[in-house]
Amino acid sequence: MTAGGRVTGTLTVAAGSIDTKSTMRDKDLRSAKLFDIANHPDIIYTVDSVQPANGGVRVAGNLTVRGRARPLSFDAKVSAAAGEVQLDAEIPVNRADFGLTYSPLRMASLNNTITVHAVFTRE
Repeated sequence: MTAGGRVTGTLTVAAGSIDTKSTMRDKDLRSAKLFDIANHPDIIYTVDSVQPANGGVRVAGNLTVRGRARPLSFDAKVSAAAGEVQLDAEIPVNRADFGLTYSPLRMASLNNTITVHAVFTRE
């Protein structure tokens, strides 16, 4: 949504909807060891601003996972066609910032990348 030329908004993803194609891994993700979807069903990104930057845009906001909110800014590529605006980004995150440190064999890295491909249409 724009307000006086400013872009703001909220993106909510049901944590239980994340599908890694591994039943065992998905069960761990949903458990109290990681996302704890019984108490924290949603992953939320709140956009505070979007500004032109580096041939695309710089998105600034806060990411909330498992009830912990942290500032998160990232650069994204933007394209527009046929009434749609697409935003693509790869966002590095450290899952320990959100209390997600469980790893069954201590083999999983705490540094992960969130890949975003968002399509916005006008209603």
